[in-house]
Amino acid sequence: MKLLHIDSSARASSESRKLTAHFVRDWKAENPTGTVTVRDLATTPLPHITDHWSATYADPSQLTPDQLQYLALSDELIAELNAADTVVIGAPMYNHMISWELKAWIDQIVRVGKTFVFDASGPKGLLAGKKAVVITARGGSYPAGSHRAAVDFQGPYLRHILNTVGFSDVTFIHAENLMGAEADASRADAAAAIHDAIVSGAGTASRELEVTLQY
Repeated sequence: MKLLHIDSSARASSESRKLTAHFVRDWKAENPTGTVTVRDLATTPLPHITDHWSATYADPSQLTPDQLQYLALSDELIAELNAADTVVIGAPMYNHMISWELKAWIDQIVRVGKTFVFDASGPKGLLAGKKAVVITARGGSYPAGSHRAAVDFQGPYLRHILNTVGFSDVTFIHAENLMGAEADASRADAAAAIHDAIVSGAGTASRELEVTLQY
């Protein structure tokens, strides 16, 4: 088994990093022979999308050296996804959205012919059969059906992107209200949810589970 561990917080001591580290420890305990690849997006030079991105629609044999160099990191990030059985993503909420680092990674890995294709019904993801666990850290709470759910541009967006590239098994664990008196209880519940997700996910077929911590 292979795990890809992605952190996207700009802060080295962030809550999301602590929770993904907890996930990795529990995953290793459940998969002692498994391997872990770490991708820290805060220390990865992630390029902006430029005119060179049009090369992703061109014949690979016709790419210029500049285009090949520009796409080299995208190729590397996609190769990490293809090699992984499970991907854990630490996602802090910044201004009701994901971090710039995570958005830049998404722009590099959502790539036609590599992670999705178009067919008669629209886009079709190519990463089926893989499991994604998204661990978010948020100062507030955004329960479904509440007025605050309308300003959660983090979870729904990440779910859509992961579905677009084909992930057939997606788990969200939201550690919420981390700015208030409930923070310690939220951290403890998130740790328990991480353990449960790993144990229950062992050998499971396609499924989708969302664990939301609300206080």
